[in-house]
Amino acid sequence: MKSARPVPGLTEFVALIAMLSSIIALATDAMLPVLSEIGQDLQVGHENEAQLVISMVFVGLALGQLIMGPLSDSSGRKPLMYAGLALFGFGSLLSMFGTDFQTMLAGRFLQGLGAASPRILTMALVRDCYRGREMARIMSLTMLIFIIVPMLAPALGQGIAWLAGWRAIFTSFVLLAVVIGLWFGMRMPETLPAEKRTRLSLSEQIKAIKAVMSHRQTIGYTIVVGFVFGAFLGYLSSVQQILQIQYELGSQFPLYFAALAGSIGAASYLNSRLVIKFGMTYLSRLAIWLVISFSALLLLIAWLNNGHPPLWVLLIFLAILFIGFGTLFGNLNALAMEPMERHAGLGASIVGSISTFMSIPLGTLIGQLYDGTVIPLVTGFLLLSLAGYGVMAWTGRRSTPIESGT
Repeated sequence: MKSARPVPGLTEFVALIAMLSSIIALATDAMLPVLSEIGQDLQVGHENEAQLVISMVFVGLALGQLIMGPLSDSSGRKPLMYAGLALFGFGSLLSMFGTDFQTMLAGRFLQGLGAASPRILTMALVRDCYRGREMARIMSLTMLIFIIVPMLAPALGQGIAWLAGWRAIFTSFVLLAVVIGLWFGMRMPETLPAEKRTRLSLSEQIKAIKAVMSHRQTIGYTIVVGFVFGAFLGYLSSVQQILQIQYELGSQFPLYFAALAGSIGAASYLNSRLVIKFGMTYLSRLAIWLVISFSALLLLIAWLNNGHPPLWVLLIFLAILFIGFGTLFGNLNALAMEPMERHAGLGASIVGSISTFMSIPLGTLIGQLYDGTVIPLVTGFLLLSLAGYGVMAWTGRRSTPIESGT
């Protein structure tokens, strides 16, 4: 631990950080089973347009991350967390009461904008309290709990929709924001004391941005995160059409989605045990080679089966690929954030916004290219993982802390 500040114990700290981080996953995955229904009710022009209900959240997330980090470095972590959760709740209400697709997308944008606060501030909170391999371990444990949400979210969304209609899903988002906000307010102290806060001025922010942007490790691994998450966003955009429609799983879709998400959770737990011994860089390189090799093999199998491999083959390969993703998510973010000796909020903002701005067009493109086969998705996995490995090789092993004004 970096200091004697009275933060919650490890178990509660990880659980709280995971639940705050999971807001964006819940807002995304709970909507997957009802995308077709939303498209029909709000009269979208083409069935692929319903994917924008997913993509628009990440647009708001990307923009929100640009401002949340710098503000948190000057005002502290807690005020912005409250503001972000309130904005997320307002966006949820707007989408719930929207009567046209444009209003739905506006609400989803505001949800993403508000969710940027817990997305950025949880990274800054971990960096405030932990560092090095221990930070990677905390992020992996967080990912383990965090993954339970996307495992359960589609079933939760489908169950709520069956009982009360898809609009009621947004009510659950509002309730979640209130409960987590109260938990955070009562149990988490301010982790950035006044004497360590930076002055919010244009010149200071420009100096800090230059320092962060000039660091090879931070920028390199941020770009790799963008490629990896772009591939995963392509999966989130098209998985409902692939499993529920192409493979005709219907109401069983949440079960298969949860099983695949479980492989990410298993990998995150395993990574939390191995990272202390083997280090973040070694495990990240191993994981990305796993994704590259099995993506290439699955692409070949898909091509030989006219883009429609047997379901059991697809599920096995996706589970193996997600083991690679689960290893990469925690390690890459920790590697990007490791040099942030100061400006942890700004650093998290830059890491989050650049990687999200990269992933949105990449993931949206993969989703929009869906043609009734898995070939666009698997091709995206292969090409983006290859690009990520190239940047990873360029980044190297440099790990020098970024000090103020350097």
